[in-house]
Amino acid sequence: MNLTNKNIGTVVVVSATSRSAMGAALDPNGVDYASTISYQQRRNAVQSGKALKLVNVIDSKQGNRPSWKTVPISEFTRSERVMEKESTINLPERQVATMDFIHSSYKLKPKSLVMRELKWKYLIRSAVRGKNIMMTGMSGCGKTMSAKALVAALDRPDFYFNMGATQDPRATLIGNVQFNNELGTYMAESLFVTAIQTPNAVILLDELTRAHPDAWNILMPVLDSGQRYLRLDEAADQATIKVAEGVTFIATANIGNEYTATRQLDKALIDRFTTIEMDILNDEEETGLLQYMFPNVEKKILNSIATIAHLTRIESLNDAPRIDSGVSTRTSVELAGLIYDGFELQDAAEITIYPQYDSAGGVDSERTFVKQIVQKFITDGTSDDLFTEEDMTDAA
Repeated sequence: MNLTNKNIGTVVVVSATSRSAMGAALDPNGVDYASTISYQQRRNAVQSGKALKLVNVIDSKQGNRPSWKTVPISEFTRSERVMEKESTINLPERQVATMDFIHSSYKLKPKSLVMRELKWKYLIRSAVRGKNIMMTGMSGCGKTMSAKALVAALDRPDFYFNMGATQDPRATLIGNVQFNNELGTYMAESLFVTAIQTPNAVILLDELTRAHPDAWNILMPVLDSGQRYLRLDEAADQATIKVAEGVTFIATANIGNEYTATRQLDKALIDRFTTIEMDILNDEEETGLLQYMFPNVEKKILNSIATIAHLTRIESLNDAPRIDSGVSTRTSVELAGLIYDGFELQDAAEITIYPQYDSAGGVDSERTFVKQIVQKFITDGTSDDLFTEEDMTDAA
C-alpha cells in the first residue's frame, strides 16, 4: 500500500496475537495499514494501549511526508462513512443499543483495574455476544479481578469455581450419588448444574490450567457453541442438561513453563474460547494504581515498589533470564499495604517478595539477584544485610 495525502488523518488500532507477534492495523473501515507501519511502531502502540494516526511531517531532505504517530485510543472512532452506511442500512434498535453499550462501557471499569480501553471493550463485547472468554497472563496480573469487574458491569448472576482446587471433577461439575433412608440412592446435582441452567449467568472457571484433564473432558460439550450441554453420564442413552440462554463462561489461565502444577491445555479446549491476554503494567501504570489504592503512602515509596516489579519483569523476559518470573501486581499491592501498615520496605520485601525466589546457589541465586534490585531502593543504611548467613551457607 502506498500512502498519499488522501490518507492523512487516518487512525488505526493494532492487534497483537502474542507478545511478539503483531497483527493487523485496521482503520474504522476495516482497511489494514500494517504493511506501511514498522514492527517497532506497532509494538509500541500495542504496549502503550494507543492508536496510530497518519500525519504530515516536514523533512529537510524529503519535504512533507506522511508518518505514523501514537495518539489516544479515543481518537479511533467510527468514520462518517461508516456511520452513513449504518444509517443507510437501518440497523435494528437492539444492535444500536448493544453497540452504544459496548463503546461507552469503559466508564464501568473500576479504577482499581488497569486495563487498556480497547481490551476492556473487547471483553465486554465478548460477554455480550455470549463468547467463552479465556483470560491469560502472569500470576497476579488481575485476571480474576477483570472477570469480577465484568460481572459487576453486566449486572448478571454469577458463579465461581476454582478449578485448580477440584479434587473430584465429576462431583464438582455434575454431582455425586448419595443415600438416605427416606429417598434411598439418589443423584445430588452440583452447583455447576444449577449455574449452567441460570439464564444470562456468568460462570468463572478460575485456574483452568490447574484443573484435572477429566474436568476438561466434561466441559468440552458445555463450551462447544454447537452443543452447549452437560452429559450426566458417558452412556449414550443418559440424560443431558442444556446450557441456558445467555450463559457466559470466563476462564483464567496461567500459561508458561514457569508455573508449576499447571497443565498444557488441550487445543480443542482452547479453540472454544476467545483469548484475552492481560497487559503487563509498566512502572508508571503500576505507580498510578498503587497511588489510587494507597493515597496516604508517599509517592516516592510507591514508585520504588513499581520500579522493583518492573525491573524483575524485564529480567524474566530476557533471552537468558536470571529469574523465572517477575514480581506480580498482586505482590506489589501487598507490599504497598505493608508499607501503609508501618513496615519498612526492607522488611516488607523480606516477607512478600524474597520467598517467591529460589535461594539455591547462594550469591548466584534468584533470591540474591532480586535482593540486589530491592537494595537499590533501600535508603536506611541496611545494605550490609544484602547477603544473609543462609545465602553464604548455600554458596559454600
